[in-house]
Amino acid sequence: MADTPPAPDRAKMLPALRLIWRFTIRYKLQLVGALVSLVTAAVATLWIPRTFQKVVDNGFAEGASVSEIGVYFEGLLGVVVVLAIATAGRFYFVSWLGERTVADLRLAVHRNLLTLSPGWFEENRPSEIASRLTADTAIVEGIVSTTVSVALRNLLVGVGGVIYLFSLQPKLTLYLIVGIPVIVLPIMWLGGRVRKLSRSSQDRIADIGTVASETLGAMKIVQAFGQERRESERFADAVDRGFATAKKRFATRAIMTAFVIGMLFAAITLIMWDAVSDVAAGRTTGGAITAFVLTAALVTGSFGALTEVYGDLLRASGAAGRLADLLAQRPVIAAPANPVALPEPARGAVAFAGVTFHYPTRPEVAALTDFTLDVTPGETVAVVGPSGAGKSTLFQLIQRFYDPEAGRVAVDGVDVRDADPAAVRARIAMVPQETVIFAASARDNLRYGRWDASDEQLWAAADAANASAFLRDLPDGLDTYLGEGGARLSGGQRQRVAIARALLRDAPILLLDEATSALDAESERLVQDALDRLMANRTTLVIAHRLATVRAASRIIVMDQGRIVESGRHGELIAQGGLYARLANLQFQEAG
Repeated sequence: MADTPPAPDRAKMLPALRLIWRFTIRYKLQLVGALVSLVTAAVATLWIPRTFQKVVDNGFAEGASVSEIGVYFEGLLGVVVVLAIATAGRFYFVSWLGERTVADLRLAVHRNLLTLSPGWFEENRPSEIASRLTADTAIVEGIVSTTVSVALRNLLVGVGGVIYLFSLQPKLTLYLIVGIPVIVLPIMWLGGRVRKLSRSSQDRIADIGTVASETLGAMKIVQAFGQERRESERFADAVDRGFATAKKRFATRAIMTAFVIGMLFAAITLIMWDAVSDVAAGRTTGGAITAFVLTAALVTGSFGALTEVYGDLLRASGAAGRLADLLAQRPVIAAPANPVALPEPARGAVAFAGVTFHYPTRPEVAALTDFTLDVTPGETVAVVGPSGAGKSTLFQLIQRFYDPEAGRVAVDGVDVRDADPAAVRARIAMVPQETVIFAASARDNLRYGRWDASDEQLWAAADAANASAFLRDLPDGLDTYLGEGGARLSGGQRQRVAIARALLRDAPILLLDEATSALDAESERLVQDALDRLMANRTTLVIAHRLATVRAASRIIVMDQGRIVESGRHGELIAQGGLYARLANLQFQEAG
């Protein structure tokens, strides 16, 4: 079932709408243009019935000449021209304000999201956040560029129209004021029912799409297990539920249409009956009745349109409230008021001292317990251990994506909590196991290591990473768009791009989550050659998946349940016959 945002708390509507106003008020010139156009269009709209009154009263008068009638039609044409220009101006300015407000909101939210630590994104679904940046901001755009404008225009026309009606026919106007609620209130109730059914209908359509997408995406499994009939029945059930909901929706809509037409034309008939009696008795003129009917139609339509605005405002306040929540988030990991400068030149020393840490999403399990490790500059330390031993947690803490509950993590002798996180991360290059390739050009993916790198430096890094050959073969070289997730590259090529990115970073500390086990032999050899160049003269912490890396390490630490249980060289640990020996027999058997 599609996610439906919860109904917003009405008490929170004004604060949420104030957030929108805070972004819109920045553009005062466009706001003035929109308001001037809005008032002009409303006045011109109400001036049309008055012009028709003059046309009818004077144009049908006995002995009226063509030249006398022409003046009134010329006036009517002038009003229409003013209305058209003012309406166009209103549309342009409010559309501009809507789009600009949404653009600024998206930028502000995205900018704030970039300051939050990765831990926050583990507790909040990225898909929901993306929905807030797209769907919720689209609702806000609608409220600024359409709803508020329509509401103000209809309010001006409605109130101005009622005043004009009283000047024409006070008695008939009182009938109208009494009659509007009788017509509008049931329409509001029926309209609310239609909106709810429309949302349910959209949810059912989303269910149909989900079932179809799931089935078509797993067609091999469906056919392999002979479940075509069951899936057809499941899809038919979803379609039937969609039709049943749609049937309720259009049946309610039909009742509402019948009610509106019946009540509206009955009211017009009764009012016209009384009006014609007044004309026959000489108490009013035909032109006044014409103006009254036209204005009454405008007033009724305006107040009817205003009934839709409240629901739209509630939806917009809910969307704005969800965006306000994102803007209100503050990073847990941030630079201290007076950060300690890291020593220059960089050495590349890493130290853990008595570190204990639990992930916020898994507070019942300790990822690290009283963990202590010193890595000297230039040393290569291989980290091995079963899944969940805490290997990746070391990388998270060194980069200060999290802070430990106890103990200390230091880079070049400075506690990372006392330093600026950006300065700490500038001394670290990372090659993750799951290579991240952005939906951008090869050049931009490489430059993520150092954005100001020249093409010569990019190609030098690509050569060192054994990536230059396939990059030169791309249709547009470094300007080639690599597709979402690097779809145009193989797994080995994506890894080599990641290594070239780390080479460009040229940082003294390298965090390497090796990922060569899933590659073919040729790709593995090329990636390993590139890794050997990358690791040279750097402090390297590597989560090892290959026997060759383990054997080349200065030291191997074996982790289990967040602690170091063994430490030494490969031969020493094999001779001990402990956890490492068992892992070597299992994990490194194929490589051996």
